[in-house]
Amino acid sequence: MVSVLGPGDQILRTIEREHPRVRVLARGNQLTISGHRDDVARAELLVREITEMAKSGTLLDPQAVSRSNQLLETPGAPSPAAVLGESILTSRGRTIRPKTLGQKNYVDAIDEHTITFGIGPAGTGKTYLAMAKAVQALQHKEVSKLVLTRPAVEAGENLGFLPGTLTEKIDPYLRPLFDALGEMLEPDLVVKLMSTNVVEVAPLAYMRGRTLNDAYVVLDEAQNTTPEQMKMFLTRLGFGSKMVVTGDITQVDLPSGASGLKQASRVLEGIDDIHFAYLTSKDVVRHTLVSEIVDAYTAHDARNQVRTERKKSGGRF
Repeated sequence: MVSVLGPGDQILRTIEREHPRVRVLARGNQLTISGHRDDVARAELLVREITEMAKSGTLLDPQAVSRSNQLLETPGAPSPAAVLGESILTSRGRTIRPKTLGQKNYVDAIDEHTITFGIGPAGTGKTYLAMAKAVQALQHKEVSKLVLTRPAVEAGENLGFLPGTLTEKIDPYLRPLFDALGEMLEPDLVVKLMSTNVVEVAPLAYMRGRTLNDAYVVLDEAQNTTPEQMKMFLTRLGFGSKMVVTGDITQVDLPSGASGLKQASRVLEGIDDIHFAYLTSKDVVRHTLVSEIVDAYTAHDARNQVRTERKKSGGRF
Protein backbone atom coordinates (compact mmCIF):
# COMPACT_ATOMS: atom_id res chain seq x y z
CA MET A 1 0.00 0.00 0.00
CA VAL A 2 2.89 2.34 0.76
CA SER A 3 4.25 1.80 -2.77
CA VAL A 4 0.84 2.41 -4.33
CA LEU A 5 0.34 5.67 -2.45
CA GLY A 6 3.90 6.91 -2.86
CA PRO A 7 5.85 9.28 -0.59
CA GLY A 8 3.53 12.02 0.58
CA ASP A 9 0.74 10.39 -1.47
CA GLN A 10 2.44 11.61 -4.68
CA ILE A 11 1.27 8.55 -6.65
CA LEU A 12 -2.29 9.21 -5.49
CA ARG A 13 -2.06 12.84 -6.61
CA THR A 14 -0.66 11.75 -9.98
CA ILE A 15 -3.65 9.46 -10.51
CA GLU A 16 -5.93 12.44 -9.89
CA ARG A 17 -3.94 14.58 -12.32
CA GLU A 18 -4.28 11.91 -14.99
CA HIS A 19 -8.01 11.62 -14.23
CA PRO A 20 -9.01 15.11 -13.06
CA ARG A 21 -12.73 14.27 -12.88
CA VAL A 22 -12.33 11.70 -10.10
CA ARG A 23 -11.40 11.94 -6.45
CA VAL A 24 -9.18 9.26 -4.85
CA LEU A 25 -9.18 8.85 -1.08
CA ALA A 26 -7.08 6.44 0.98
CA ARG A 27 -8.16 5.11 4.35
CA GLY A 28 -6.02 2.39 5.81
CA ASN A 29 -5.65 -0.31 3.13
CA GLN A 30 -8.68 0.84 1.18
CA LEU A 31 -8.87 3.23 -1.77
CA THR A 32 -12.12 4.94 -2.69
CA ILE A 33 -12.58 6.45 -6.17
CA SER A 34 -15.53 8.76 -6.67
CA GLY A 35 -16.87 10.49 -9.78
CA HIS A 36 -18.76 9.66 -12.97
CA ARG A 37 -19.05 5.92 -13.62
CA ASP A 38 -16.91 5.94 -16.82
CA ASP A 39 -14.23 8.13 -15.26
CA VAL A 40 -14.12 5.94 -12.16
CA ALA A 41 -13.77 2.80 -14.30
CA ARG A 42 -10.76 4.24 -16.16
CA ALA A 43 -9.10 5.43 -12.94
CA GLU A 44 -9.76 2.05 -11.30
CA LEU A 45 -8.02 0.28 -14.19
CA LEU A 46 -4.98 2.47 -13.65
CA VAL A 47 -4.98 1.76 -9.90
CA ARG A 48 -5.17 -2.00 -10.53
CA GLU A 49 -2.19 -1.83 -12.93
CA ILE A 50 -0.19 0.19 -10.42
CA THR A 51 -1.01 -2.35 -7.73
CA GLU A 52 0.21 -5.23 -9.92
CA MET A 53 3.46 -3.39 -10.63
CA ALA A 54 3.96 -2.68 -6.93
CA LYS A 55 3.49 -6.39 -6.17
CA SER A 56 6.15 -7.30 -8.74
CA GLY A 57 8.63 -4.85 -7.19
CA THR A 58 8.52 -2.26 -9.99
CA LEU A 59 9.70 1.14 -8.78
CA LEU A 60 6.73 3.51 -8.95
CA ASP A 61 7.03 7.24 -9.45
CA PRO A 62 4.82 9.92 -11.03
CA GLN A 63 6.44 9.37 -14.44
CA ALA A 64 5.71 5.63 -14.32
CA VAL A 65 2.07 6.36 -13.45
CA SER A 66 1.73 8.80 -16.35
CA ARG A 67 3.30 6.33 -18.78
CA SER A 68 1.00 3.60 -17.47
CA ASN A 69 -2.02 5.77 -18.11
CA GLN A 70 -0.79 6.52 -21.65
CA LEU A 71 -0.49 2.79 -22.33
CA LEU A 72 -3.98 2.12 -20.99
CA GLU A 73 -5.38 4.76 -23.32
CA THR A 74 -3.49 3.43 -26.37
CA PRO A 75 -5.67 0.98 -28.36
CA GLY A 76 -4.04 -2.43 -28.71
CA ALA A 77 -1.18 -1.65 -26.34
CA PRO A 78 -0.08 -4.32 -23.83
CA SER A 79 -0.75 -3.78 -20.16
CA PRO A 80 1.56 -1.37 -18.29
CA ALA A 81 2.59 -4.19 -15.97
CA ALA A 82 3.78 -6.19 -18.99
CA VAL A 83 5.77 -3.26 -20.38
CA LEU A 84 7.14 -1.53 -17.29
CA GLY A 85 7.52 -4.73 -15.27
CA GLU A 86 10.00 -6.39 -17.66
CA SER A 87 13.48 -6.51 -16.14
CA ILE A 88 16.50 -6.49 -18.45
CA LEU A 89 19.30 -6.17 -15.95
CA THR A 90 19.69 -5.71 -12.21
CA SER A 91 22.98 -4.23 -11.10
CA ARG A 92 24.29 -2.15 -8.23
CA GLY A 93 20.84 -1.94 -6.63
CA ARG A 94 19.11 -0.70 -9.81
CA THR A 95 16.84 -2.52 -12.22
CA ILE A 96 16.98 -1.51 -15.88
CA ARG A 97 13.71 -2.00 -17.75
CA PRO A 98 11.81 -0.42 -20.66
CA LYS A 99 9.70 2.53 -19.57
CA THR A 100 7.53 3.13 -22.65
CA LEU A 101 5.79 1.06 -25.31
CA GLY A 102 8.33 2.20 -27.90
CA GLN A 103 11.19 1.07 -25.67
CA LYS A 104 9.47 -2.27 -25.06
CA ASN A 105 9.11 -2.84 -28.82
CA TYR A 106 12.75 -1.83 -29.31
CA VAL A 107 13.99 -4.30 -26.69
CA ASP A 108 11.82 -7.08 -28.15
CA ALA A 109 13.23 -6.33 -31.62
CA ILE A 110 16.79 -6.70 -30.28
CA ASP A 111 15.87 -10.14 -28.92
CA GLU A 112 14.26 -11.25 -32.17
CA HIS A 113 16.69 -9.95 -34.83
CA THR A 114 20.38 -10.26 -35.61
CA ILE A 115 20.74 -6.58 -36.55
CA THR A 116 18.54 -3.92 -34.96
CA PHE A 117 18.59 -0.20 -35.67
CA GLY A 118 17.34 2.05 -32.86
CA ILE A 119 16.53 5.45 -34.36
CA GLY A 120 15.13 8.32 -32.33
CA PRO A 121 15.78 11.63 -30.57
CA ALA A 122 17.92 12.24 -27.51
CA GLY A 123 16.68 10.81 -24.24
CA THR A 124 14.76 7.83 -25.63
CA GLY A 125 17.13 5.24 -24.14
CA LYS A 126 18.46 3.94 -27.46
CA THR A 127 22.05 3.49 -26.32
CA TYR A 128 21.35 2.69 -22.68
CA LEU A 129 18.94 -0.15 -23.46
CA ALA A 130 21.26 -1.52 -26.15
CA MET A 131 24.10 -1.55 -23.62
CA ALA A 132 21.90 -3.25 -21.03
CA LYS A 133 20.95 -5.97 -23.52
CA ALA A 134 24.63 -6.40 -24.41
CA VAL A 135 25.64 -6.84 -20.76
CA GLN A 136 22.70 -9.23 -20.26
CA ALA A 137 23.84 -11.34 -23.22
CA LEU A 138 27.37 -11.51 -21.80
CA GLN A 139 26.12 -12.50 -18.35
CA HIS A 140 23.91 -15.23 -19.86
CA LYS A 141 26.91 -16.46 -21.90
CA GLU A 142 25.04 -15.89 -25.16
CA VAL A 143 28.20 -14.20 -26.49
CA SER A 144 31.83 -14.21 -25.43
CA LYS A 145 32.67 -10.59 -26.19
CA LEU A 146 31.19 -7.08 -26.19
CA VAL A 147 32.34 -4.56 -28.78
CA LEU A 148 31.18 -0.97 -28.23
CA THR A 149 32.05 1.63 -30.82
CA ARG A 150 31.37 5.20 -31.95
CA PRO A 151 32.58 7.37 -34.81
CA ALA A 152 35.00 10.10 -33.73
CA VAL A 153 33.67 12.65 -36.18
CA GLU A 154 35.16 15.87 -34.83
CA ALA A 155 38.68 14.44 -34.93
CA GLY A 156 38.22 13.09 -38.42
CA GLU A 157 39.01 9.57 -37.09
CA ASN A 158 42.68 10.68 -36.96
CA LEU A 159 42.74 11.86 -33.38
CA GLY A 160 46.27 13.06 -34.04
CA PHE A 161 45.93 16.71 -33.12
CA LEU A 162 44.72 15.99 -29.58
CA PRO A 163 47.38 15.87 -26.84
CA GLY A 164 48.18 12.76 -24.87
CA THR A 165 48.32 9.02 -25.51
CA LEU A 166 45.93 7.25 -27.88
CA THR A 167 43.69 6.30 -24.96
CA GLU A 168 43.56 9.92 -23.81
CA LYS A 169 42.79 11.07 -27.36
CA ILE A 170 39.78 8.80 -27.88
CA ASP A 171 38.42 9.01 -24.33
CA PRO A 172 36.20 12.09 -24.90
CA TYR A 173 34.40 10.34 -27.76
CA LEU A 174 33.93 7.02 -25.98
CA ARG A 175 33.24 8.39 -22.49
CA PRO A 176 29.43 7.95 -22.73
CA LEU A 177 29.93 4.23 -23.38
CA PHE A 178 32.34 3.91 -20.45
CA ASP A 179 29.85 5.75 -18.22
CA ALA A 180 27.00 3.42 -19.19
CA LEU A 181 29.17 0.36 -18.53
CA GLY A 182 30.10 1.78 -15.13
CA GLU A 183 26.42 2.02 -14.21
CA MET A 184 25.74 -1.58 -15.18
CA LEU A 185 28.83 -3.35 -13.87
CA GLU A 186 31.10 -2.96 -10.87
CA PRO A 187 34.09 -0.73 -11.68
CA ASP A 188 36.62 -3.45 -10.84
CA LEU A 189 34.81 -5.88 -13.14
CA VAL A 190 34.79 -3.36 -15.99
CA VAL A 191 38.57 -2.98 -15.68
CA LYS A 192 39.04 -6.76 -15.61
CA LEU A 193 36.80 -7.40 -18.62
CA MET A 194 38.53 -4.68 -20.65
CA SER A 195 42.02 -5.87 -19.73
CA THR A 196 41.12 -9.37 -21.00
CA ASN A 197 39.43 -7.98 -24.14
CA VAL A 198 36.07 -9.45 -23.16
CA VAL A 199 34.78 -5.88 -23.40
CA GLU A 200 36.24 -3.66 -26.08
CA VAL A 201 35.46 0.05 -26.46
CA ALA A 202 37.02 1.54 -29.57
CA PRO A 203 36.49 4.12 -32.32
CA LEU A 204 34.69 2.94 -35.43
CA ALA A 205 37.87 3.25 -37.53
CA TYR A 206 39.31 0.33 -35.55
CA MET A 207 36.64 -2.05 -36.88
CA ARG A 208 38.00 -2.12 -40.44
CA GLY A 209 39.39 -5.47 -41.61
CA ARG A 210 37.89 -7.46 -38.72
CA THR A 211 35.31 -10.23 -38.51
CA LEU A 212 33.42 -10.19 -35.21
CA ASN A 213 32.33 -13.71 -34.26
CA ASP A 214 30.39 -14.64 -31.12
CA ALA A 215 30.17 -10.97 -30.19
CA TYR A 216 27.55 -8.43 -29.20
CA VAL A 217 28.35 -5.25 -31.11
CA VAL A 218 26.85 -1.82 -30.40
CA LEU A 219 27.43 1.12 -32.74
CA ASP A 220 26.41 4.40 -31.10
CA GLU A 221 25.92 7.84 -32.74
CA ALA A 222 25.53 6.06 -36.08
CA GLN A 223 24.09 9.18 -37.73
CA ASN A 224 27.70 10.41 -37.88
CA THR A 225 28.94 7.50 -39.97
CA THR A 226 29.45 7.97 -43.69
CA PRO A 227 27.70 5.50 -46.03
CA GLU A 228 31.08 3.79 -46.57
CA GLN A 229 31.69 3.47 -42.82
CA MET A 230 28.21 2.03 -42.24
CA LYS A 231 28.72 -0.59 -44.94
CA MET A 232 32.14 -1.41 -43.49
CA PHE A 233 30.70 -1.80 -40.01
CA LEU A 234 27.73 -3.97 -40.95
CA THR A 235 29.92 -6.32 -42.97
CA ARG A 236 32.01 -7.03 -39.84
CA LEU A 237 29.15 -9.30 -38.67
CA GLY A 238 30.37 -12.81 -37.92
CA PHE A 239 28.80 -16.10 -36.83
CA GLY A 240 26.94 -16.10 -33.52
CA SER A 241 26.99 -12.32 -33.30
CA LYS A 242 24.36 -9.65 -32.83
CA MET A 243 24.49 -5.96 -33.75
CA VAL A 244 22.59 -2.94 -32.45
CA VAL A 245 22.99 0.38 -34.27
CA THR A 246 21.70 3.54 -32.57
CA GLY A 247 21.44 7.12 -33.74
CA ASP A 248 19.41 10.27 -34.22
CA ILE A 249 19.02 11.19 -37.90
CA THR A 250 18.12 14.77 -36.93
CA GLN A 251 21.58 15.40 -35.41
CA VAL A 252 24.06 14.67 -38.20
CA ASP A 253 27.44 16.34 -37.56
CA LEU A 254 29.13 15.24 -40.79
CA PRO A 255 30.34 18.17 -42.94
CA SER A 256 28.83 16.57 -46.05
CA GLY A 257 25.56 15.70 -44.33
CA ALA A 258 25.59 12.31 -46.10
CA SER A 259 24.72 10.01 -43.18
CA GLY A 260 25.28 6.27 -43.39
CA LEU A 261 22.39 5.77 -40.99
CA LYS A 262 19.98 7.63 -43.26
CA GLN A 263 21.12 5.61 -46.25
CA ALA A 264 20.90 2.31 -44.37
CA SER A 265 17.29 3.02 -43.40
CA ARG A 266 16.48 3.22 -47.11
CA VAL A 267 18.73 0.49 -48.47
CA LEU A 268 18.21 -2.22 -45.86
CA GLU A 269 14.50 -1.78 -45.06
CA GLY A 270 12.65 -5.03 -45.68
CA ILE A 271 15.61 -7.42 -45.32
CA ASP A 272 14.79 -10.38 -43.08
CA ASP A 273 16.48 -10.39 -39.67
CA ILE A 274 17.20 -6.64 -39.87
CA HIS A 275 14.76 -4.44 -37.95
CA PHE A 276 14.37 -0.67 -37.73
CA ALA A 277 12.87 0.49 -34.42
CA TYR A 278 11.78 4.13 -34.46
CA LEU A 279 11.46 5.94 -31.14
CA THR A 280 9.71 9.31 -30.75
CA SER A 281 9.35 12.11 -28.24
CA LYS A 282 6.78 9.92 -26.45
CA ASP A 283 9.66 7.60 -25.52
CA VAL A 284 11.84 10.32 -23.95
CA VAL A 285 12.59 9.32 -20.36
CA ARG A 286 14.74 12.27 -19.33
CA HIS A 287 13.37 15.52 -17.94
CA THR A 288 9.87 16.23 -19.27
CA LEU A 289 11.24 19.36 -20.97
CA VAL A 290 13.38 17.17 -23.27
CA SER A 291 10.25 15.77 -24.90
CA GLU A 292 8.91 19.29 -25.47
CA ILE A 293 12.26 20.42 -26.89
CA VAL A 294 12.28 17.48 -29.32
CA ASP A 295 8.74 18.29 -30.47
CA ALA A 296 9.59 21.98 -30.89
CA TYR A 297 12.59 21.25 -33.10
CA THR A 298 10.62 18.68 -35.10
CA ALA A 299 7.93 21.28 -35.80
CA HIS A 300 10.62 23.85 -36.69
CA ASP A 301 12.27 21.45 -39.14
CA ALA A 302 8.89 20.64 -40.71
CA ARG A 303 8.20 24.36 -41.26
CA ASN A 304 11.63 24.83 -42.85
CA GLN A 305 10.98 21.85 -45.12
CA VAL A 306 7.72 23.45 -46.30
CA ARG A 307 9.51 26.75 -46.99
CA THR A 308 12.23 24.95 -48.96
CA GLU A 309 9.67 23.12 -51.08
CA ARG A 310 7.83 26.36 -51.78
CA LYS A 311 11.03 28.03 -52.96
CA LYS A 312 11.85 25.10 -55.24
CA SER A 313 8.36 25.21 -56.75
CA GLY A 314 8.37 29.00 -57.12
CA GLY A 315 5.71 29.37 -54.45
CA ARG A 316 3.32 26.98 -56.23
CA PHE A 317 1.96 23.64 -55.00
